[in-house]
Amino acid sequence: MALALGLSDEIQASSKIKLETLFIDEGFGTLDDESLEAMMNILADLSNSNKLIGIISHVEQLKQRIDKQIVVSKDSHGNSKVKMVI
Repeated sequence: MALALGLSDEIQASSKIKLETLFIDEGFGTLDDESLEAMMNILADLSNSNKLIGIISHVEQLKQRIDKQIVVSKDSHGNSKVKMVI
């Protein structure tokens, strides 16, 4: 996550591009509870600063704490289904 945030800051600082949306797929399942909590607090702070943060994860603790979700699943025929959870 630090790399993604650092790259975002560098791109904005060295160009006229402003990144207001960030998608993170970081392997949250490998984090211990303390690290996961710290990461969630950082992401909450970022989202409160007018940035849209998208998290790609299967970690149940994250799903429980995120208000707005796009849930992608497969039906019995292997087709993808998308559901908005607000």
